[in-house]
Amino acid sequence: MRILQLTLGGLLLVGAALMGPLPGPGGIFLFAGGMILILRNSRWAQVRWARVKRRWPRIGNMVDRVMRRPSERRRRARDRVLGSR
Repeated sequence: MRILQLTLGGLLLVGAALMGPLPGPGGIFLFAGGMILILRNSRWAQVRWARVKRRWPRIGNMVDRVMRRPSERRRRARDRVLGSR
């Protein structure tokens, strides 16, 4: 099942690249779906994504928020607690 989800995620990313030049936001949704599937099933991809977020934190946080990743929710809750002190 895990291999199937990784394969589907890769296909969605390829589809996003193919739909990118076409008018409309279709490629964005395919990209987000592919990233979600890959990040949930691949430790290697999770480590790479963490490195990307460290290098470009604003972009990484925005993408996490759009993909509704649990790490973004934890970070937002932590910032609220630290901000109230």
